[in-house]
Amino acid sequence: MILFSTEEVKRSLFRSIVFLIIFSIMNSFPIAYSESYQDKEYQIKAAFLYNFAKFVEWPDTALSNDSDALNVCILGDDPFGDAIESIKGKTVKGKKVIIKNYTSIEDIKECHVLFICSSEKKKLTSILMDVRNLHVLTVSDMEEFCGHGGMINLIPVNNRIGFEINLSAAHRAGLNISSQLLKLAKDVIE
Repeated sequence: MILFSTEEVKRSLFRSIVFLIIFSIMNSFPIAYSESYQDKEYQIKAAFLYNFAKFVEWPDTALSNDSDALNVCILGDDPFGDAIESIKGKTVKGKKVIIKNYTSIEDIKECHVLFICSSEKKKLTSILMDVRNLHVLTVSDMEEFCGHGGMINLIPVNNRIGFEINLSAAHRAGLNISSQLLKLAKDVIE
C-alpha cells in the first residue's frame, strides 16, 4: 500500500486546481477567425504544451538530476513563431523549459516533449517509430495523430482547442499521464 503525505496530497490537489482553472480560462474564449487567428491559436497550444508537461510523469532516467532542463522540441516548419516564447524559461518539475527547433528527427537529442508539425505528415509513421522506445511525449495538431501512434493530439472542439490522448502509446514509452489530464481529454484511446 502506497501512503502519501498530507503535503504531497495538498500539492497534487493544488496543481490539479490550477490546471483546471488555466484550462477553463483558455477554453472559455472561442477562437475567432481573423488575421491573428494563428497567433492566438499557437499561444494557446504553447500553453497546452507547458501544462501537459506538468501532468506527465517520466521515468527517473528520463529527467536525470544532472540536467536542469525540460526540453520542448519542435520538429518541422515551426507554426508557433513567437508564441512559444511564452513558456520558455518557465519551470516544470524543477526543470527550466528549453525550446529546441529541429528539421530532422535524426538531429533530435534529449527531448522530453516533441511537437511534430504538420509539415512532417508524410514522415509521421517513420518519426513515431524512431521515438517509440524513447521517453518522449509526442504532441501534434495533425488529423488522426493519435490513431497513428502519437500520444496527444490538439484538436478543434466547438471553436475551441481540445485534445485527445493515446494512453497506450504513452504507456509504451514509459510515461504516466495524470488522471486529471485524462479527465479533461475529449477522447482517450486505450
